[in-house]
Amino acid sequence: MNFRLRFLLFTVTMLLNSFGAFAQVDKEDTSGDNTEDLEKILEKESMHTPKPSDHYVSATFKSTRIIDGQSIENVGKGVLDFRISHRFGELSEGIKNLYGIDNATTKFGFDYGITNWLMAGVGRSSFEKEYDGFFKVKIIHQRNDDRVPVSVSYYSAISVRTMDVINIPGYTYYFSNRLFYANQLLVARKFNNLFSLQLMPTYLHYNLVEDASQPNEVFAIGVGGRIKVSKRVAITGEYYYNIPGYKLSGYNNPVSVGIDVETGGHVFQLFLTNSPNLTERSFIGETIGDITKGAIHLGFNISRVFTIVQTAESKNLGNKIW
Repeated sequence: MNFRLRFLLFTVTMLLNSFGAFAQVDKEDTSGDNTEDLEKILEKESMHTPKPSDHYVSATFKSTRIIDGQSIENVGKGVLDFRISHRFGELSEGIKNLYGIDNATTKFGFDYGITNWLMAGVGRSSFEKEYDGFFKVKIIHQRNDDRVPVSVSYYSAISVRTMDVINIPGYTYYFSNRLFYANQLLVARKFNNLFSLQLMPTYLHYNLVEDASQPNEVFAIGVGGRIKVSKRVAITGEYYYNIPGYKLSGYNNPVSVGIDVETGGHVFQLFLTNSPNLTERSFIGETIGDITKGAIHLGFNISRVFTIVQTAESKNLGNKIW
């Protein structure tokens, strides 16, 4: 059995498990047993042990990613989040390529909660055979009494492109030419149980660019949001604006719209986007597709969490988002 077939079977199994878990949770909710709703479970969680005067907002988003980009959320201490991300080709490719399904970019990733305020992760994307690693730190946590009106986190990542390069006579291609860096400040506010908004000032650094006319530093401003439409379904959106003078010429701003489906231990995200890429340097700075010309890709993320180290806070909790 070749790799493509094995991967297809694995992905279909994950999808069926996601919807199966969703149906099972709904059935349990109506049976009158002791199963708690995910929203109630998340409301119990905070970065610190709650005190009468120390109540923090929880579940600003229901995943550590809004769509492509990072959200304010971390997984809890001792929790491992296994993620599969898939971006298909353009829908405009038609039936010949099954509306883009024949051409796909895939990424596998593992995120781990070192503490309730520090998360680290690694991943591998099929686009240019890129490996990445990151950490995300919670700096400020929004309070219910609005004494602290927003949550703030810092995100930093490094990635390496491992695809083969064309050897140019007289030119030495150094390992450092393969490296990229991303830094973001994530500022989010949960306005109520239905609506959350996040801003993402972003700095990207490319050790090597295509030619001298391109900048090595790229600056962008991202905005993302979530609107809850039912107990376990939310609409999400994300957009990054590359600042003129500090952007790579020939590329477009990425925009994505989708839905989140919460299924107990994991979140399934389905969306449309103009970017098939999966790391910050590629989907923020190097999106080729122009959405005004029909460059639309179908994509999905599947996130499944596992408790690796049991803690007092995480015991018996379903979705370990902090």
